[in-house]
Amino acid sequence: MKTCAAIWTTISLLAAPVAAAGCQDIRFENTAFTVCEADPSSDDIRIFLNGSDDAPLGSFGSLESFVAPNRVTWAMNGGMYHADRSPVGHYVENGVEAAPLITRDGPGNFGLLPNGVLCLASGQARVMESRAFGKAAPDCDFATQSGPMLVIDGALHPRFIEDSDSLNYRNGVGVRSDGTLVAAISNERVNFHQFGRLFRDVLNTPNALFLDGTISRLYAPNLDRHDLGLPMGPMLGVIAPGN
Repeated sequence: MKTCAAIWTTISLLAAPVAAAGCQDIRFENTAFTVCEADPSSDDIRIFLNGSDDAPLGSFGSLESFVAPNRVTWAMNGGMYHADRSPVGHYVENGVEAAPLITRDGPGNFGLLPNGVLCLASGQARVMESRAFGKAAPDCDFATQSGPMLVIDGALHPRFIEDSDSLNYRNGVGVRSDGTLVAAISNERVNFHQFGRLFRDVLNTPNALFLDGTISRLYAPNLDRHDLGLPMGPMLGVIAPGN
């Protein structure tokens, strides 16, 4: 169990305002995480896949070059992808659907239903369970499907096991009741139950979505952090206004 001191340390860190969109390091249950925030009503939040040559960007460096130098406030991998880096599930970029919604169960984390969709549209962000998303059919400027859901209407995914020994680096995204988009990445290996509790109990997101595990990476200039690794598929990013 966490001590009171650990609880208050985490709460005080998250209570401290992040200057506009930005990232900060926290500890939860003696585990290191980095948490990034953005306000969809005022910040430019997008999901990226291909560059101007219609080839996958693949890296944060390529994303910086594609957008403009020094304009990426923060970015992280934004969903699962195939070997050619095309999205595994539903994907929308600039209002154009590139991959359809998948609602059937299947192998791996993506198929561990319920999974979900992050939808960005009209200055709002929503994380929705995939079948509910399919019924509502919202128009999204940007969307990425992944799985499993971490938190569903305030409850952890029913398949999560508290003492599971399935540990990995993980990243995900959720939306607070006030509309703030909150993304997090673990800096140590964690199981799904702990990662879901972070979003539910500390980040206060009633709905949150797992994005990926082994390849989880973050670009956070305000923390002087630029994670390297194999080429990525979709990337979630916040873009600062240009001059």
